[in-house]
Amino acid sequence: MKENEANTLATDVYLSFVTSLFGNRGTLWTGVVVHVWWCLVVFHYSSARFYLVFAAGFIAVFAYRMYVFQRFDKADKTTITGKQIASWELQNVVGAFLAALLLGTASGYALIVLVNPFVGFTCIAMTLGSMMSIVGRNYGSRIAVDLQTLGCTGPILIACLFTENIHLVLMALLLIPFGLTTRSMANGVREFLYENVVASRQMTIIASRFDTALKTVAHGVVMLDSKGRVEVINRQALDLLSLGRSADVKDRVLAELLPKSPRNLSGANLARITALIDGSQQRALLQVADEQHLEFSASRRADGGVVLVFEDVSARVAAEQQILHMVRFDSLTGLPNRNHFAELAEERLKGRDDALAAFAVFNVDGFKHVNDVRGHVVGDRLLSMIAERLRALEAPNMLAGRLVGDEFAVLLLGDDCAHDLEQQMRELHEELQGGYQVDELRLPVSLNSGCVILPSRDFAMENCQIKADLALNHAKSVGNGTLTVFRPEMDAQYIAEQKLRTDLRHAVEHGGLHIVYQPMYKPDGSSIECCEALVRWRHPERGMVGPNIFIPMAEDMGIVSAISRFVIEQACRDCAAWPEPLAVSVNLSIQDLRNSDILAFVADVLERNGLSPKRLHLEVTESVFMDEPVSVSAILNQFRATGVTVAIDDFGTGFSSLSYLDTLPLDIVKIDRAFIRNVAEDERKRKLLRGIVNLSRDLGLRIVVEGVETQEQLSLINARGFADLVQGYVFSMPVAPEEIDELLNGSLRGGKRSRLTSRNKTDMPGPLMAAAG
Repeated sequence: MKENEANTLATDVYLSFVTSLFGNRGTLWTGVVVHVWWCLVVFHYSSARFYLVFAAGFIAVFAYRMYVFQRFDKADKTTITGKQIASWELQNVVGAFLAALLLGTASGYALIVLVNPFVGFTCIAMTLGSMMSIVGRNYGSRIAVDLQTLGCTGPILIACLFTENIHLVLMALLLIPFGLTTRSMANGVREFLYENVVASRQMTIIASRFDTALKTVAHGVVMLDSKGRVEVINRQALDLLSLGRSADVKDRVLAELLPKSPRNLSGANLARITALIDGSQQRALLQVADEQHLEFSASRRADGGVVLVFEDVSARVAAEQQILHMVRFDSLTGLPNRNHFAELAEERLKGRDDALAAFAVFNVDGFKHVNDVRGHVVGDRLLSMIAERLRALEAPNMLAGRLVGDEFAVLLLGDDCAHDLEQQMRELHEELQGGYQVDELRLPVSLNSGCVILPSRDFAMENCQIKADLALNHAKSVGNGTLTVFRPEMDAQYIAEQKLRTDLRHAVEHGGLHIVYQPMYKPDGSSIECCEALVRWRHPERGMVGPNIFIPMAEDMGIVSAISRFVIEQACRDCAAWPEPLAVSVNLSIQDLRNSDILAFVADVLERNGLSPKRLHLEVTESVFMDEPVSVSAILNQFRATGVTVAIDDFGTGFSSLSYLDTLPLDIVKIDRAFIRNVAEDERKRKLLRGIVNLSRDLGLRIVVEGVETQEQLSLINARGFADLVQGYVFSMPVAPEEIDELLNGSLRGGKRSRLTSRNKTDMPGPLMAAAG
């Protein structure tokens, strides 16, 4: 320790040293009795009244010291400061020093004044004997030891010097190393005790922190010795394991306590905890109640013991289970989603080998219409109710799930009779169809479904879904709630379709498509005003593939815009070579109009080919307005602003609305061929045609009638004034670009037809018939 202890010691350590000065008061009583008795004996022997004074002095000093001791006992130690402790130390030191000084002075007086060997011997013996208690009582204060040593030996040394007895002086000098030895012994004791006090203090702090940690930590903690007996256990551990009080389990074997716990742990849980204790397992998650889970971890100690740390992870487990449920089950219907359905199906089919299984995909017919008309909330409610009915129909041999959107999946397990299994699937299909009450609405529901039946060992989710989808496509083509069972030829059709798709992509990318043109004549056939560009595909193996086949395929593949741009490029190039004001007409799809890039492309093509925008007509069908009316109208308005003519094609079919004629940016209405077929015999069609024509003309729109094939139809159109332009076989079939000039030169004069239409349509080659129109 440093010499300036009061300034460097911690207050509590300093207080412990000073407190030691005020302890062991029995020695004080013994000392004062012995000292007074000694003074009286010396007085009786020498008749020196001086020793009576000393006796009184010892009593006075003792009284003073006892007074200080009592005050110290009453002092509040909890708020005491270092300065106050130093004051108490000083008061104690003063009393101890006075007592030592009295002893030393009495000895010195005996040597100088009385010069009596007996008195001198007893005085020195008493003084040096008293010095032996200095170390035992006053090690706690360096200054106390120093002053008491000085008080005892100083007067004796001075007295010996005054006797002028050289031998006595020499002997007196030995008091110096004696005093130093006493001081060193006191310092050694104080240093040793200081280190132990500091260590004890640190241990107390650590123990307090450890106890606080055990009490406040959320985990249960149990420390076991090498024999599995409880050494330390906190409150959380007692509560989680229902072990009662700490005192009841201390030093008892934990493995013997757990089976008696009200927690009533299962044998499996007890075995796993035993494995944690004996070191064969380090971690374990135990379900100790219906909704309670404890997670344990075990750490081995060097002495062979083990520390078990565990916590209640019920909330975490519940959250993980909820997340797992969200990952595995559809949030809307509660049915297994596609991936989980595949996992469950694989488990159900495991080990069934040749036993048959039926897999079906159910598709809600017209569900998009429900969403569009009734809203998505009603649509979602409908799907939920279909799922509820599906769950109500579930049987032990059945598994149901939701794939995506309005598609549900069902797996039925059977034996070796495909007919029985198919019949069960058809009965389920019929049960699911019918009316559904959604809030106040009664919605009729039909399901188009595709089914595949195969041995369980051959089941693979992806492969089965492909087959079921092929059957579903066939069912959709039939409609009205049909269930179709997969047949091998559907697979061949699918492979052929995939090959056709590959060939179509190759044709689009490598110039495998070509264009033909069908002229639009004035009704009297006197001249051609416009030619519609029609794309054709001559397949190297199949021959001519109709646009009714490859255009929908291109839309599904997302490459129809590439076809449209090819047609626009080629049509503008060809039109630029034709005499003015002959125009060309090109069809656009909804994919072309989904962004404004088409505007820049058309402008660039017109500029490169030097073609006036007035000579380009762009045709769109009504369906593009139904899907995205706002954006499509905006793009068409920009086309019209540049001078491009906009026409609505196939008007009168699908979900036609007369409001389109007023709200959309149109120049031309092309009336569909459905209104021309049998128009001469059907009065109703004539009235409809007349109404559309009159309304269109009132709105300032020009009229093109498509599909005019007979002279009788043409005569009716001319007689009633139904058309501004006529397009159809009555004048010309679609022709190659190089034949347009021949048509222009051979146009009817005075009502005669072009030679290109002089052939009867039945004389046309089959492929060309398929491609026409």
